[in-house]
Amino acid sequence: MYLPKQGGGWLYLATWLERYSHKIVGWDVRESMPEALVSEALRRALAVRQPAAGLLVHSDQGSQHSAVNFKALVVRHKAGQSMSRRGNCYDNAHAESFWSRLKTELLAGGSFRNLAEARLEISHYPAYYNAERRHSALGYLAPNHFEIHFQTMSQLCVA
Repeated sequence: MYLPKQGGGWLYLATWLERYSHKIVGWDVRESMPEALVSEALRRALAVRQPAAGLLVHSDQGSQHSAVNFKALVVRHKAGQSMSRRGNCYDNAHAESFWSRLKTELLAGGSFRNLAEARLEISHYPAYYNAERRHSALGYLAPNHFEIHFQTMSQLCVA
């Protein structure tokens, strides 16, 4: 995602979203968009979630997601990678929705002064988003509350 910087130019944000709960599990922001941007965000997500083998990592077809180091990271964690066809505007809809909300709620049409300010502000947003931001798709629960509710219900339904 492109974030406006005061005085012109951009900062670049990569995020990884847990599909079932809409939870933000990994992110990174930089002044350029190298492969390391998406790899570091994915490393953080993998450290937080510690998924079992078989995780499906969905991405667009950007050069960062098809880079050798990124693909090696996915394989090293016994995950699979999924990319939609070129021009498929729906392949990243959930991430696009998050980015839209972040821009609206965090920036409100403004811009960041510099990378340090962006990192600080963005570091607080996933915590708010995961703990407090309600989602209609989750029965108007925040992602953290949805996960707790799901785990509780799963334990009650054990055969």
